[in-house]
Amino acid sequence: MDQPLPATILTGFFGAGKTTLLRHILHAGHGEKIAVIENEFSEVPIDDSLLGDRASRITTLSNGCICCSSANELEDALLDLLAGIDRGDLVFTRLVIECTGMADPGPVIQTFFSHPVISERFLLDGVIALVDAVHADGQLNEYALAQAQVGFADRILLTKTDIAGESGLLIARLQHINARAPVYPVVNGEIGLELLFNVGGFTLNDNLTVARPRFRPLIAGQNAIRSIVVELARPLALQQVSDIMEHLLATYADNLLRYKGILAIEGDPRRLLFQGVQRLYNADWDREWRDDEQPRSVMVFIGVGLPEQTIRDAFAAFA
Repeated sequence: MDQPLPATILTGFFGAGKTTLLRHILHAGHGEKIAVIENEFSEVPIDDSLLGDRASRITTLSNGCICCSSANELEDALLDLLAGIDRGDLVFTRLVIECTGMADPGPVIQTFFSHPVISERFLLDGVIALVDAVHADGQLNEYALAQAQVGFADRILLTKTDIAGESGLLIARLQHINARAPVYPVVNGEIGLELLFNVGGFTLNDNLTVARPRFRPLIAGQNAIRSIVVELARPLALQQVSDIMEHLLATYADNLLRYKGILAIEGDPRRLLFQGVQRLYNADWDREWRDDEQPRSVMVFIGVGLPEQTIRDAFAAFA
């Protein structure tokens, strides 16, 4: 069986620079053949000449968001691309989906796991969120959707920093929303593709680096979406971990966006890895703890209005 095709989702609010980044991706010297699904939020499709002819195929969806009225259309577009491969009409090595500024990435992500053919033949590699440094604070304050786009991300690209100037407080705010996604300043879409591709954002692995901002957001509670980082120095019992996670998913699944952890388990020399997006959750054993490592647990939960103290108390009670 052929390897599944990697797929990348570009998200971000209006004016963040997604199309500029996409143009950079398509014209960079990476040697890949990239197919693009372009999601439009207007009745007039994007001018394909803006992107050029570097994509194997550009599928322009009709008016509306991928995540709502056009949800089935995204599925159809993915299946159509696969049908083109099977007929021999299309050849591409990677897929990029550019979401409209008003799209919730959650349902777009779910599409890659909910359909048996799509989940088998595509591998969702990562979600890249672009944030406009000039207008971000106002957008994040006014639209929970803008926060959700950041919360789902595996990489955050901060654009227009050449205009906005110093962005330390904004970066800190983004890290409070999403503690597991690194933030990279980008000007005019110029960024190394090694930071965008082969991210492994939805592959079970131990790539978990937690940001610890030097600044606090200026206004307390201005983020409806934020990260909760739980760290425990003592091993946990496996059944207790299972009970806690089942309770979290049963009670707060609609509030969880992304979550990931590396756990130390009592009586087992191996690390237990877990990750999830909303209701989708998986876990597996990793390598053994090395002699120079102190077995410990680190977990990051990103969500809307999550009960931080309840989550901390649940794990601390068993630690």
